[in-house]
Amino acid sequence: MNTSHRDPSSYISAMFSYEFFDNGVDYASIERIHRGEFDEWISALAGSGLFTNNEVRSMHQAWHLDPGTLLDALLADADEVTARRCQVIWAALDQVSPSVADTVRG
Repeated sequence: MNTSHRDPSSYISAMFSYEFFDNGVDYASIERIHRGEFDEWISALAGSGLFTNNEVRSMHQAWHLDPGTLLDALLADADEVTARRCQVIWAALDQVSPSVADTVRG
C-alpha cells in the first residue's frame, strides 16, 4: 500500500470519534486539544500500527501548527448538532485564550 497519499483524518476519525463522543461532547478533551496537548492522541496513533513514524511525526507537527485540524478529524463523523456544539466551544476557548496555533503564528 502506498501510504504517502492517504488522508489520515479518516483513520483518526474511525479510531477516536466513538470514544470522543461516547458520553456526549467532551469539553475537557476539546480544551486539551485547543491548548495543544496531543500526547494521548499521538501515543495512540503510534501504538496503532496504522501509521509510520514519519506519518505520526507529520500529524503531530500539523496539529501543533493548527490544533483545530485534530478537532476537525474527530468531528468528521459527528452529527451536525454535535459538530456545531464543538465549534461553539472552540470559538469560546479562542475568546478566553488563543490556541497554540495563534501563539505560534503571533
